[in-house]
Amino acid sequence: MNKGGVAMKNRKMLFPALLSIILVLSLVVPAAVAGASGAVCLPDNHAIGYSAADIPTAAPAITLNTPQGNVTPMVAAGDDHIVALKSDGTVVAVGDNGNGQCNVGHWTAITQVAGGRQHTVGLKSDGTVASAGMYALGQRDVGGWTEITQVAAGDIHTVGLKSDGTVAAAGGEPPQDYGQCDVGSWTDITQVAAGSHHTVGLKSNGTVVATGYNDGGLCDVGDWTDITQVAAGGAHTVGLKSDGTVVAVGYNGSGQCDVGGWTDITQVSAGLGYTVGLKSDGTVVAAGSNSSGQCEVGGWTDITQVSAGSGHTVGLKSDGTVVATGYNDGGPCDVGDWTDIVQVAAYSHTVGLKPDGTVVATGDNYDGQYNVSGWTDISQVAAGSFHTVGLKSDGTVVATGIEGTEGWRYDHGQCDVGAWMDIIQVAAGQFYTVGLKSDGTVVAVGENGARQCNVGDWTDIVHIAAGGAHTVGLKSDGTVVAVGYNDFHQCDVGGWTDIVQVAAGDIHTVGLKSDGTVVAVGDNSYGMCEVGDWMNMVQVAAGEWHTVGLKSDGTVVAVGDKSYGKCEVGDWTDITQVAAAGSHTVGLKSDGTVVAAGPGVEFAKWNLGVTQYNITISSNEGGSVTMPGEGVYTYSPRTVVNLVAEPEEGYPFVRWTGDVSTVGNVSAASTTITMHGDYLITANFKTQINWALISGIVAAVIAAGLVIFFMRRRRTA
Repeated sequence: MNKGGVAMKNRKMLFPALLSIILVLSLVVPAAVAGASGAVCLPDNHAIGYSAADIPTAAPAITLNTPQGNVTPMVAAGDDHIVALKSDGTVVAVGDNGNGQCNVGHWTAITQVAGGRQHTVGLKSDGTVASAGMYALGQRDVGGWTEITQVAAGDIHTVGLKSDGTVAAAGGEPPQDYGQCDVGSWTDITQVAAGSHHTVGLKSNGTVVATGYNDGGLCDVGDWTDITQVAAGGAHTVGLKSDGTVVAVGYNGSGQCDVGGWTDITQVSAGLGYTVGLKSDGTVVAAGSNSSGQCEVGGWTDITQVSAGSGHTVGLKSDGTVVATGYNDGGPCDVGDWTDIVQVAAYSHTVGLKPDGTVVATGDNYDGQYNVSGWTDISQVAAGSFHTVGLKSDGTVVATGIEGTEGWRYDHGQCDVGAWMDIIQVAAGQFYTVGLKSDGTVVAVGENGARQCNVGDWTDIVHIAAGGAHTVGLKSDGTVVAVGYNDFHQCDVGGWTDIVQVAAGDIHTVGLKSDGTVVAVGDNSYGMCEVGDWMNMVQVAAGEWHTVGLKSDGTVVAVGDKSYGKCEVGDWTDITQVAAAGSHTVGLKSDGTVVAAGPGVEFAKWNLGVTQYNITISSNEGGSVTMPGEGVYTYSPRTVVNLVAEPEEGYPFVRWTGDVSTVGNVSAASTTITMHGDYLITANFKTQINWALISGIVAAVIAAGLVIFFMRRRRTA
């Protein structure tokens, strides 16, 4: 045979053999690289199943609710009111309601709330905004807002962050226009804050912008960087940095900007002259003015959110309850430890008479109105706006108040009772004092601008009451007389008969009839005169804008202005006497203890609910998640969950993918995730290339190919 022909033939036979080898390798090697599961080896920066737009950005320090997610309870402190969002999207409020800022009971589908000076704002799940309270300067002109994702409320303006990063603002109209609403050019904003007269915006790159009132440099935030949350106070601005430290600018007369040493902070709030910081361990720090105890937060624990107002601080606990400290309208409801009391009286403060003739008091004492510790032999007490009166068993009278540095403003001689004698009952109005003598005549001292002290000709009186600027007297025949301010017809009692007791509010009058029914005249703007259906009453009391009735069974009813929670008396039992004031109601129990409804009592009952978040955990082939495991797990907001992924042999861990915005380290098999919402995450693994196996397979294939080649060569030889 021709050797050249044989060689050519051999070469022709070699080509199919080599082609077979290449074909086998093309099938075997990728399978060996990928492993039996067929898993793909991913670059370390690739996320399975999520585009860049799908992966959430880092959660803000204040977790804002989203329309799709659970409603996270929160609190907001206004100037003199407190607003709270419940987990079901409804809202409760307590405090000053002079402009209707607490009229939020009908709100639903709310995801965030903010409290201004005298208005309240609520963000609805559809991106629109609800509001209540003062309207005078346009701060409630938010009816047309849409696509809002966060709201903030200042003294007289409202700010809304839109989903596209722009900002809307309303209010701040002349003469209160400081430029706080000049936010039309802002873009790329992720959070807004509203101070008294300035507005602050946090940008997505961690820088900050501000506009409005700038005396003291409270808007000088242009050099701030690496900020994750901003807060605006009365005249200062606070920024939380990503490392947990805090910066502040603006007026620092009370030390509200002295936050340079704070660390490990997760949220900040700025009030009027003070700053509050929430630490990662749930404790709270504060700096600045403590005039009303608003900075006394050192003992707070397990807090998840804080809010600072004009002189009070509110904290939300992880169990959904609420704590507060600071201005409590003077603390007139701090009567929980009182015992052995026989009579109570209330105005801006609360006074209690003990059976030994001594007196206790709590509440507003700016003018010395409860400097009663030295009083003895007292048989009855009365409380006015800035003074307290005590009737002694010998018929003489003592009084205290109008002693503060500003006392002269309210000194109308209402404490000039030293010469009174033969008195059997005392009553205290806003700026005046009335005394009933044993002979049925009446004396009065103090402010008399409305002629409320013109009682010198009264006779046959058996009971007296003093209101804001009018005086009421019950005669022995059951008829009633009244003098003083009458613009709301609060003195129109001439036709009353069969009355056994009278009470006087600020501008209304109440009478208890012998059959246990009740009559009332005067201002009814809050419904405080709607007592026509009351029955079985044994005593009535009139506050500034509410009326309280004690029933024969020891229970209590109340109508009128419900601000401060002062009408929340429905669960009271075993009461023997009631007293009503501007912001609170007091009840004396038969065992000598005292209960109260009003500031500090109402929100102590709140439970805003506890939102739970779900995390769904899975893994691909090559390993599993051993802590907490795989499946669906439920946690409270802000819970830090430990994650541990364990790979099988030959399948090293790659990264966590999915909702990884709060994962500590997405590239670490052992890490944490902080619960700010519902999350779905996956642990990803990849295989190592087994070069020994591949080499063996390649060698076997080559050997097989060579065997085929030489066998064919021998046959053709």
